[in-house]
Amino acid sequence: MILCYIYEGMADFEITLLLHRLRNTGNKQIVTIAATKECVLAQSGLYIRPEKLISEITDITEAEALIIPGGQVNNEQNEVCELVKRMSLANKLIAAICFGPQFLGRAGVLDHYNFTTSCSEDKIKQLGIKDPYYRPNYKEARVVEDRNIITAKGYAFIDFTMAVCIYLNIFESEEQLQEQLGRMKEEG
Repeated sequence: MILCYIYEGMADFEITLLLHRLRNTGNKQIVTIAATKECVLAQSGLYIRPEKLISEITDITEAEALIIPGGQVNNEQNEVCELVKRMSLANKLIAAICFGPQFLGRAGVLDHYNFTTSCSEDKIKQLGIKDPYYRPNYKEARVVEDRNIITAKGYAFIDFTMAVCIYLNIFESEEQLQEQLGRMKEEG
């Protein structure tokens, strides 16, 4: 089971390809989770209804990964941070893109992992909020993989998709992996 955190203003387009590959190539069950059962309005204009509350995820043994899309930096939005800590301690994959690593930062996970984000220090200063990121571990890269944490810039959603799919070993063979890589490069 793959948990996917959804929240108001999330950048759904950054994870659409990933979720498609996980479900269709990897035969993974995707479970959307949120702080409330209300539909969330994504940046694309789509309303998405969560399947479960974050508070209902008490047993993470069946969860293979937590996917977190980008969205606006919001220091008030912290419901998922406790789940991030639990997933990290259990060495489960946590994959966050664009501004999504903010939740890993507020959970304290980025104090121990290298990461990337699209959210610059200048953006944080412009917003006038506390920086959720532990900047000494920031790496300027499209995708950063550090043990069970994968982070990516928002524009690197294809690279992010491949990194997560490879980590979760969803391809049946090296040939299928190369075929998918070729398709994604053509699609991107």
